[in-house]
Amino acid sequence: MSALSELQATGWLVENGPRELELLFRAIVYHPSAPILVTDDNGNTREASVGAGKLLGLPREKIIGRPVDDFAPPNFKPQISELWKALQERGEQAGTLRLVGSDARPREVEYTGKGNVLPVRHILVLRDKAASGATHHPDTDPIPAWVQDYALYLLDIQGHVAAWYSGAERIYRYQARETLGRHVSFLYPGEDTLEFKLQEQFKRAAAEGHFGTEGWHARKDGSRFWANTITMALKDGDGELQGFARVVRDFSDRHERDEKLRRSRERTRPIPLQSTVAGVVSGEFDRVPEANDAFLELVGYSREDLLAGRLNWPDLTPPEYAPLDELAHEDSLRFGACTPFEKELVRKDGSHVPVLVATAVLKLCPFRWITFVQDLRGRDRQERIDDDVEPGPDFEEIVGTSAALRRVQRQVEVVAPTDANVLILGETGTGKELVARAIHRMSPRKNQPFITLNCAAIPTGLLESELFGYERGAFTGALSQKIGRFEMGHRGTLFLDEVGDIPLDLQPKLLRALQEKAFERLGGTKTIPIDVRLVAATNRNLTQMMGDKLFRSDLYYRLKVFPITTPPLRDHPEDIPILVRHFTKKYAAKMGRQIDKIPADTMRALVGWQWPGNVRELENFIERSVILSSGTSLRAPLAEIRQGAAEATGGTLEQVERDHIVRVLRESGGVVTTAATRLGLHRTTLNAMMRKLGISRKDISL
Repeated sequence: MSALSELQATGWLVENGPRELELLFRAIVYHPSAPILVTDDNGNTREASVGAGKLLGLPREKIIGRPVDDFAPPNFKPQISELWKALQERGEQAGTLRLVGSDARPREVEYTGKGNVLPVRHILVLRDKAASGATHHPDTDPIPAWVQDYALYLLDIQGHVAAWYSGAERIYRYQARETLGRHVSFLYPGEDTLEFKLQEQFKRAAAEGHFGTEGWHARKDGSRFWANTITMALKDGDGELQGFARVVRDFSDRHERDEKLRRSRERTRPIPLQSTVAGVVSGEFDRVPEANDAFLELVGYSREDLLAGRLNWPDLTPPEYAPLDELAHEDSLRFGACTPFEKELVRKDGSHVPVLVATAVLKLCPFRWITFVQDLRGRDRQERIDDDVEPGPDFEEIVGTSAALRRVQRQVEVVAPTDANVLILGETGTGKELVARAIHRMSPRKNQPFITLNCAAIPTGLLESELFGYERGAFTGALSQKIGRFEMGHRGTLFLDEVGDIPLDLQPKLLRALQEKAFERLGGTKTIPIDVRLVAATNRNLTQMMGDKLFRSDLYYRLKVFPITTPPLRDHPEDIPILVRHFTKKYAAKMGRQIDKIPADTMRALVGWQWPGNVRELENFIERSVILSSGTSLRAPLAEIRQGAAEATGGTLEQVERDHIVRVLRESGGVVTTAATRLGLHRTTLNAMMRKLGISRKDISL
């Protein structure tokens, strides 16, 4: 219990954590097609899944808040009351209920109950025995483990367990007293890189709001299970990180099915159409309060239907596509957006229409989403190009076949035909500008200008004039009129790289130009209308910058209509051999060399390196290797990366820290702000560390 005394600083976490954890829990549990109810001690429904709405024949909002016995015949209500007592006493319960749906027909419904997944929150998973079919047998066709129980717990900012609830006790088989104060690493099977992986997960959760992952976890008895983990950063009203909320599900019996679905979806790569995206629709949980006219026309509903609340996303999906919708929901929880996939929508008249959909999460708690829908009715259904074919000219040098890269390409294919703003997030060297160019080439604006501006490369005082231009005489030295990038990009695409470096005092003017589609030149009074599609990119943590009052939240949400995250190379190492061959051919041809062999040990070394500078670092390394190669075999200076690996693990702590900061500064071109972001530090903190360690400009330029 001594560890608990060290958690006294987590008073905010103890007070607010359970509420935040319940909001995260709702975002996860509402979507499954399995009927799930979350109840309190009195049997009142606090949350209901899409499947529960279909079972009872009612929208979710007409189930939530009502006692479960509202749906039972009068003579069965006392049995439901006994059920709650038994569930609270035993913690687990199973049996059969008699419920009445909207059709007033009583039905026998199997249930599995799990108590106190959160304090005073219980899970009831239902199944209609008649709908299960005559061949159903509870021993051979059980309710899946991943919907039966949920491990919910809280961590402090260092990753130590701060609260441990009954669902976590059942799944991991540790009692709360055995876990409080312990680092969460004890739940994982032994891995050499475990500490680094957990630090990366917490860092990404803090930066992006939440982070999802899957992998092996260990129970107290040493047995393993495949776990789906959603980690959400918890911040107070001032934006300060206070800890993390976690929901873990046992995905052992679902893992193989999901992998088959993903592989099946990968093989049916959608072909971009000439037509634009047919519809854009957004909602909260399963409700659809907002949709454009094109989507309403596609599904045959009127705007009066929309305003009257008659559109619910589950009602638009045929039952056979429910597994794909569930997989898309899980993708969105883990990655922020799902891989675009084909399905059908049910029109108001009952007919079906084939579509391509892609969904992005706007906010996790409460769960808000936006979906882009592409009409496939007019598509040529001829045989498609195989996945192994290299990407076409639309994707330029975006080379690779990994699932992570395919996801980015398909998100580009879906959003490109629209005029939606796109925010490209990712580390330096991951190809954010290539993604922006691909969006432009695949958009209706492809024959119009593509204007770029690196906001970090322009002095702060000149950035406004670069964006908006200026009139003659606007300031000393303004001898003639200058056209800004917004005006140059009229009817085309404007790409703002390193958008996180835009000064705070300039951000309102940029926001006004985006909202009103008009601006005034510096020193001018005339309002100039513009038609520009904005694509922005940054490797900085905009969420943290908002908390630090360095970036406006209204501008952030205006930019982040459709976020695309370019994956770091370490997340898709399977693409390294393809990239190595591609860059070798490119630079060999450029230099007039004939290189037709890459030694196996060279390739193994390249695949095993972390590449902190990502694809840009790999490309530069291969270019240097081609220069050094005098024969037909690639001669790579492997000592450089091996020395880097040795330096990362050798020397005193101070020397390792100094070398690491110097390396990151060099990779960031000597820009302290960029290096601080990569290191997860404030700029002033990094400056102080540089003074302490004696790091000068001379060290960076060596």
